[in-house]
Amino acid sequence: MKNVKLSKLWDSLHSSYWFIPTLMAVGSMILAIAMLTLDRTGNVPNWRWIYTGGADGARSVLSSIASSMVSVVATAFSITIVALQLASSNFGPRLLRNFMQDTGNQIVLGTFIGTFIYCLLVLRTIHAEGQGYSVFVPQLSVTVGTGLAIVSIGVLIYFIHHASTIIQASHVITQVSGDLDKALERLFPGKIGEGKANNSRQLAVIPANFDSEASPIKATGEGYLQAIDDDELMKIARQYNLLVRLKTRPGKFIVKGSELAMVFPKKGVNQSLNEQINDAFILGQERTEYQDVEFPIDQLVEIALRAISPAINDPFTAIRCIDRLSAGLSRLAQRDFPSPYRYDDEQNLRVIVEGVTFEELVNAAFNQIRQYSKSDVAVTIRLLEAIACIATYTRNSKQREALRRQAEMILNSSREQISQEQDQKDVQERYHQVIKALKQD
Repeated sequence: MKNVKLSKLWDSLHSSYWFIPTLMAVGSMILAIAMLTLDRTGNVPNWRWIYTGGADGARSVLSSIASSMVSVVATAFSITIVALQLASSNFGPRLLRNFMQDTGNQIVLGTFIGTFIYCLLVLRTIHAEGQGYSVFVPQLSVTVGTGLAIVSIGVLIYFIHHASTIIQASHVITQVSGDLDKALERLFPGKIGEGKANNSRQLAVIPANFDSEASPIKATGEGYLQAIDDDELMKIARQYNLLVRLKTRPGKFIVKGSELAMVFPKKGVNQSLNEQINDAFILGQERTEYQDVEFPIDQLVEIALRAISPAINDPFTAIRCIDRLSAGLSRLAQRDFPSPYRYDDEQNLRVIVEGVTFEELVNAAFNQIRQYSKSDVAVTIRLLEAIACIATYTRNSKQREALRRQAEMILNSSREQISQEQDQKDVQERYHQVIKALKQD
């Protein structure tokens, strides 16, 4: 991973509602200064559509635009808060981050705020006769302000449409599924049968006395592990001639004082080294999908669980989530899982990471949905159909065994909870399809 800390900083800025509006506000200030400078030079083109009125008219136009922008900003913020409340209640609070990252909303708010600031800055420069100043009516600046007002109207229309779209279940599911696809591309870049094989270094030689001679590195902070700076860890391991074995992975909650890693040999461990290694572990208040492929899977599962809850009872949304999960796991089955061993340029083993397995991701995707949908025939059938679909893309016995185990648990649960004989036959038929798909080479 390149520039992990910079990427994490950009992710934090992108997830805020102040960054883009602030940039657009600064841009509006620069635009106002540029337009006023051009007006003061007197080289304003003689175009028909440029404002040609007096100072009072210019003040009236800009004052109306500025006051209306304040009202529109208040309305836009209100609609945004309502959308966030609906998202939190219908899809879960973990999905709020996805709405906070919505660039469209940020640009809309920035447009309204920028127009307001622009009009204020231009308004203060307008002078009429008898005010102790030379008469100055920035015609081009007033015209640009009018143009910004027209643009803001178009943006408002877009915002109303956009706000009603982003709270739809289909849009939210598609967005989270897109995050899952990006995480798979980023964390599992190698497709099976493509690129160079990396099997020559799979059998790494770990010192026999590693467990007895290694020293733990304990966490100095607390929170969710959002990312690990692999390059920094490798640099530290090379600098001090160490072998570092990680005890955790992104997505896990870190308790202060818990073990982050084991370092061999322990004679080189001191307070400075402990701080350097801790700096390579980026903690935060919530999980992110940057290095945690399980996080978007959990988000889809959360949407599905809320959909099949008695309060909502919407199996169709749950089925959509299952479809997206099957698509993601099908792509994952075609990827090479990176080796846990990390070597330096001299082919010395330096870092051993704790990676995620296909079985763990399958369990994360299906366990809770299976447990909470035992009596829902439609969801149960779609779970088995999803497993049959994934089975056609598997490439080894471990992957097939993980899917087989899930299918058997789904079948056993259906026998206990589904009373109708025909429904049981339908479930049994889908189970046989799974077994058939798992037997294919």
